[in-house]
Amino acid sequence: MSEITPDYIINFLSDIQPNSHSFIQDLEKYAHKKEIPIISFEVKSLLEFLLSMHQPNTILEIGTAIGYSSILMSQYLPKEGKIITIDRYPYMIEQAKYNIHKAKLNSVITLLEGNAQDILPTLKPYFDLIFLDAAKGQYQTFLPHCLRLLRPGGLLIADNVLYKGMIAKARYDIPRRQRTIHKRLRSFLWDISHHPELQTSILPIGDGVALSYKKDPIDSNLI
Repeated sequence: MSEITPDYIINFLSDIQPNSHSFIQDLEKYAHKKEIPIISFEVKSLLEFLLSMHQPNTILEIGTAIGYSSILMSQYLPKEGKIITIDRYPYMIEQAKYNIHKAKLNSVITLLEGNAQDILPTLKPYFDLIFLDAAKGQYQTFLPHCLRLLRPGGLLIADNVLYKGMIAKARYDIPRRQRTIHKRLRSFLWDISHHPELQTSILPIGDGVALSYKKDPIDSNLI
């Protein structure tokens, strides 16, 4: 179910799409049965389109969950392509390791265990694509690391940035307990929309997706 787009539109679009690989379908069914959050149908479709067009060799994912999106993205890598994915939750790590092994992708997907805030400073540039799908309140903290690690011409994709549509509401129109994440996500969206190194588009699909292209310094000098 989408948080923003009406269900009848999602159902129609889902019906006209070709079926995914059987292993991907099985993971979707498992996640929905266990109520484990994975990327929405609309975001999956968008991600597949962008990967087909961008053709990244190296991908960094922040937020592995059960490995669904890593396994999905691996289908669009060239033969030598690699994915590094980070997660801190033992249950998710266990599930992801099992699914990555079952999909025979251990040589393609490397799962780093621990807090992304501790791991990101240890990584070396450059990644062609970074998929940010972790704790939403930490997106702004992760942003400087993403900018350092993303190559010029690379894509930063951040999922769930509209937080059930509440980010578009005034601070006092949302429950008090959600105001911290509201403030942090708004700051993140402002930063990526106004950062001189990024060209950003925020799409109201799924629970909100932000697409940021890291400008090449040569291109920036022409503007």
